[in-house]
Amino acid sequence: MKIDGKPYRSIWVNEDGWSAGIIDQTRLPHEFVTLRLATLEEAARAIETMLVRGAPLIGATAAYGMALAMQDDPSDDALKAAYDRLARTRPTAVNLRWALDAMMAALKPLGANARAEAAYAKAAEICDEDVEMNRRIGEHGLPLIRAAAAKKQGEPVNVLTHCNAGWLATVDWGTATSPIYQAHDAGIPVHVWVDETRPRNQGASLTAWELGHHGVPHTVIADNVGGHIMQHGMVDLCITGTDRTTATGDVANKIGTYLKALAAHDNGVPFYVALPSPTIDWTIDDGLTSIPIEQRAAEEVSRITGRTASGRIETVTITPEGSPAANYAFDVTPSRLVTGLITERGIAGASRDGLAALFPEHARR
Repeated sequence: MKIDGKPYRSIWVNEDGWSAGIIDQTRLPHEFVTLRLATLEEAARAIETMLVRGAPLIGATAAYGMALAMQDDPSDDALKAAYDRLARTRPTAVNLRWALDAMMAALKPLGANARAEAAYAKAAEICDEDVEMNRRIGEHGLPLIRAAAAKKQGEPVNVLTHCNAGWLATVDWGTATSPIYQAHDAGIPVHVWVDETRPRNQGASLTAWELGHHGVPHTVIADNVGGHIMQHGMVDLCITGTDRTTATGDVANKIGTYLKALAAHDNGVPFYVALPSPTIDWTIDDGLTSIPIEQRAAEEVSRITGRTASGRIETVTITPEGSPAANYAFDVTPSRLVTGLITERGIAGASRDGLAALFPEHARR
């Protein structure tokens, strides 16, 4: 996608040919800053501290973390240590494990002298594959927006999102936003309701920023507004992303997604989830009992950062001194509340049979 007319991916190899470049997403929307990752530890910390975030981008960053480790030390011990270090960074997003397993499978059989070059090639392949999958998600989701537009008689199609499932959460295109970008580029009037998504405000800070830079009309709303505007017919469909989806169609996504799905169900609003297939965890069936829910620092709830009237960027405390805060980062939306799963192979029903029809190689025998 483009920033002020210049095309960007969310991760890239720098001109030196080996270090990785990323956008520091903690500085958006007020500052656009790129960072250089030169070591395994820098890559791991970038994931842990959410300089990069979003399941597909986490996987891509982990892949380059493995490559950086092999650049430094391609031994068997260093390979295992890199895998273990990166695997600990974020517990919920399954793309992390998928990318690390793919890197390990490509590198372990090789001799030490061949690992660094192979690692960079495999990491680039993972990134290119993510871009193509997300582009195809957009192609399959576009007819949903086109069909809604046909009923609106020229009025914009109103899509509600939650958190950031845009190109900043992937390598490019995004998951939930890919159909939106493709609809906008095709000249279909579309407007996006952007949930602010407390506590980290990734809707207000990231989704609004990237939609604005691409010229997509949008409005930022407080998280709890979604139900109200659905009640009043102001939402045509919801599209969210996911950090992990079970083989039966349960969806783990940014905290608050479950409440949006409940509101959509109550008001007859279609609720779709967009995801590349590496986000599907084929080993688990019950999301409520099997998906680990990350609990992050209380400061993300009790403190907030923004730009003051004087132009300074400051962080302030919004809770009383001594009040504890809980920070559950994700929740699980049961498959019964999901209208469909938009994948790179098409739209699947949120069920074992629905997913198996598109991905028969993963169907249980």
